Amino acid sequence: MKRKDFWKGFGVALALVVVLNLAWKPICRAIPWHVLPFEISMSKDAKVDMIQSYLDKYYVEDIDQGKLEDTLFAGMLAGVGDKYTYYMPKENLRQYLTNTNGNFDGVGIEIYTTQDGEVVISSVMPGQPAETAGLQAGDVIIGVDGEDMKGKLLSDVAAKIHGEKGTAVTIRVQRGDEEKEFTMERATVEVESVSSRMMENKIGYISISGFKENTYSQFKEALTALQKDGMKGLILDLRDNPGGLVRSVYEIGDELLPEGTMVYTLDKKQNRNDLKCDEKYLDIPLVVLVNENSASASEIFAGAVKDTGRGTLVGNQTFGKGLVQRLFVLPDGSGLNVTVQKYYTPNGTSIHGVGIEPDEKVELPEAYSGTPLTEIPAEQDTQLQKGLQVMEEQLK
Repeated sequence: MKRKDFWKGFGVALALVVVLNLAWKPICRAIPWHVLPFEISMSKDAKVDMIQSYLDKYYVEDIDQGKLEDTLFAGMLAGVGDKYTYYMPKENLRQYLTNTNGNFDGVGIEIYTTQDGEVVISSVMPGQPAETAGLQAGDVIIGVDGEDMKGKLLSDVAAKIHGEKGTAVTIRVQRGDEEKEFTMERATVEVESVSSRMMENKIGYISISGFKENTYSQFKEALTALQKDGMKGLILDLRDNPGGLVRSVYEIGDELLPEGTMVYTLDKKQNRNDLKCDEKYLDIPLVVLVNENSASASEIFAGAVKDTGRGTLVGNQTFGKGLVQRLFVLPDGSGLNVTVQKYYTPNGTSIHGVGIEPDEKVELPEAYSGTPLTEIPAEQDTQLQKGLQVMEEQLK
């Protein structure tokens, strides 16, 4: 009897093993791996392929494969934890390169990312669609064409706003406590990043909104015209300038700064690279206006002015971006913007996350908070007026 019971029990157990073995494969496919009693190591490629196969087989909707892959690559770079290191799909890269060159189809705004990740309008170009529609410097972009832009990369927001000339775009912004929406038609925008004028007592004024491919040539033209008109001192306005090309700011620095290191960089292997100005420069009194939106390349110039004692900084503490990025273009037309160096002022100071304190700290009147600098009357622009005062004292 015992022997029969044994064989009976053995048969049941064997049948159970067979059933489990047959059922195991579909169970493995259907249940999450974290509930399995073991782990299996996987290569990255194998893991991506497996996830893709699950999505292809089980995801209830159609999949946009291009968007899926772009998001995968974007997530890979986001894992670095540096908001200045990111992936750009083909369209984003095309718009980025066009904008850097100084001409693009868009609405005529310049934007930057705050420390909190908000995308903010730094300047609105006169006579362009954005100005006509009513957008203002200081507006926080929260949506484009109905798509939420909160937390998006700067390149993603820019690519969404740019588009073919003659097409419409709707931009939603946060302005103070209000949300506002503006619809406008895109146009071809030629970026004039430099403006200039002669002020009283032969004090020259040059404003630079960003350092682009054509900025140096525009700056040189403005500087030459002011010199021909008898300029005795120069006020350089870098307020609301989010930065741009290091080469561009270096070329301008070489015109205005004394011989020596303007800035130096260190890469991950601590290799040092110095950008040095030669002995030839325009030796006249210099005042530089800065504010909390003066960033990156603007801070390279401001840091050199402060460390060398070449001029006086007036305004507010700067943004604090002391990193240098390099663009890598991939064979398929997409790209990577990667932080490759940290930069230091001539005295060896890293301003990243800290910014640069001006020599003369001056706030704008509260009544003009959020008002584009171009719309503040010169006599009410307390930072400009302080700059003029400092300049006049130096010219005595």
